[in-house]
Amino acid sequence: MNILFVCSRNKWRSATAETIYKNHANHQVRSAGTEPSARIKINAKLILWADLIFVMEKKHKQRITQRFAEETYQKEIIILDIPDDYQYMDEMLIEELKAKVDDYL
Repeated sequence: MNILFVCSRNKWRSATAETIYKNHANHQVRSAGTEPSARIKINAKLILWADLIFVMEKKHKQRITQRFAEETYQKEIIILDIPDDYQYMDEMLIEELKAKVDDYL
């Protein structure tokens, strides 16, 4: 399964999620951000590649579905409800990601 993690700037939350899940035996994992300043910007190709999309906040889902209405049609987009309160690889962020994502994998 191809999994895409999305946050605003792809520096802390989605990048951490990509790092902790990238060596999963059954999944390919990538991450992106919705902001113009994102390290890797969300695009149609990434959305089409993904079988499952996890977004950190409701606003990320709204931005993606507005900008990429055709590509997100019938895509499963899960809102993790993780605020932008963490640094990259923060232990609390890792715990929260695992608690909210592992059930889907």
